[in-house]
Amino acid sequence: MNTALIFAGGVGRRMNSGSVPKQFLELDGKPIIIHTIEHFDKHPMIDSIVVVLVEDWIEPFKEMLTKFGITKVVSVVPGGKTGQESIRNGLYEIEEISDVPASEVIVLIHDGVRPLINEKVITDNINAVKEFGNAITVVPAIETVIEIDNDGDIFKVADRSIYRLARAPQSFILADILNAHRRSLKDGTDYIIDSAMLMRHYGAILHTVEGPIENIKITTPMDYIVFKAMAEARKNGEI
Repeated sequence: MNTALIFAGGVGRRMNSGSVPKQFLELDGKPIIIHTIEHFDKHPMIDSIVVVLVEDWIEPFKEMLTKFGITKVVSVVPGGKTGQESIRNGLYEIEEISDVPASEVIVLIHDGVRPLINEKVITDNINAVKEFGNAITVVPAIETVIEIDNDGDIFKVADRSIYRLARAPQSFILADILNAHRRSLKDGTDYIIDSAMLMRHYGAILHTVEGPIENIKITTPMDYIVFKAMAEARKNGEI
């Protein structure tokens, strides 16, 4: 069973979008989160979708699902106080409603504000989990990475050819990622937001899958402008 966990439990204060959370900003009359979910809803290997959302927007969001013809969302749950808590709420829900053991569920964890993915990266994530047990979507580091000391001076210039930037989806066997979250709660490491970082903290060997370079997280007004430009270029066949 392959389930997408879409988390969008925050309000996006860095976007300066007023009373509208960033995931509900629109492009062509459609909210960003719907643009994102459509990729999973249309994918033939995705069986179901669980969404974690800011609580006040759950009912309006359910109306959007009907309006835009989304059929695979089986549950919408409130977000938590932190990113890790929001993801954990979604994982618990998948475990609760699943009719197969957690060891037989592949979960693809994806930001609700990463709409510039594609069918291939979803397929590659699922296939990699089947082969390696997990999959972390990455893109090449295309700028120089430096380390600085306490005085702000350059300590080291890294070889960017060996570095990657972690993106999403980040995909796991449900039982494995649930175990990491439960250990985190017990150990007091629930400040770790990123799922890959959490799994690595508990010793997992993580496999990477290359994703599209445009797979950005829409966090700032500049990101939103880039999203609009990329979506327009895709629509016109320029990319």
